[in-house]
Amino acid sequence: MAVPKRKTTPSKRGMRRAHDRLKSNTYIEDADSGELRRPHHVDLKSGMYRGKQVLEPKEDF
Repeated sequence: MAVPKRKTTPSKRGMRRAHDRLKSNTYIEDADSGELRRPHHVDLKSGMYRGKQVLEPKEDF
């Protein structure tokens, strides 16, 4: 069974875990409406995706 020869220092442990953090969501400004939306996602307000109408736009309440 493999057993570490030395204790991993907090610095080395932190360097290994540097990429494990949660990243915040990315938003882009829509070219047509100017609203913020997620990249590669349908704009739910207009129902457009890549210049095509794919959903019926939601009505405002």
